[in-house]
Amino acid sequence: MSYFKSAKKSAKMKGAKIAIAAIFLTQTVNLAMGQEAIALPGQTPDQVADWIKTNPALRPEIGERLLVRKSDTPSRRFQFQASVLLPGIAELRGDANLIRSEQIKFFDIINGVTRSRLEESLRSIYGPEIMRDYATAKRVYAYPTAAILGRLQGRNVSAILRNLQGELRQGKKYGYWVELLQNGKGSANSGQITVFELQSLPKLEQELISKREKI
Repeated sequence: MSYFKSAKKSAKMKGAKIAIAAIFLTQTVNLAMGQEAIALPGQTPDQVADWIKTNPALRPEIGERLLVRKSDTPSRRFQFQASVLLPGIAELRGDANLIRSEQIKFFDIINGVTRSRLEESLRSIYGPEIMRDYATAKRVYAYPTAAILGRLQGRNVSAILRNLQGELRQGKKYGYWVELLQNGKGSANSGQITVFELQSLPKLEQELISKREKI
């Protein structure tokens, strides 16, 4: 292979890696800053699938409909999923042909996952209107509480249970569930933010409280 062909191939591979990395490092914020959300929980799967298909921040592959996955290495993954199931313990209520929750999920050992990164993804995917609703939302429950941390001291419990941090927020339009799994080194390698209908908030709050009260 000539030097020029080798250099051209190397440049193409480098460009592909940079394009993939941009998804994880910037969540294509610049592409979608002016975008207003047009598909949210409460709409039909077809409406949401059409929105996902044309969303510049998600850019689904052929065949991806309500679930979008992106990964450049096993240690860095992104997922967006719209579901007809209620958040928390999976449950189907009411009209089975409506989306009830939409989740953004990151796993990144290389750069870590932070709350601000999840929030920028929310802005990138849904636009400023939903970001404002999230930013002004009331926090209704956060974990672990001081009481839970006290009960965990000196006990042999799973690392996931000990290191899972999260909160529920109640906006004017939607509910938001944020969760980060700490790695024990002062940072997190995975996290998720879920947007859901407000009527699901009491159910999810009770599930999270009940699960932690049993510790």
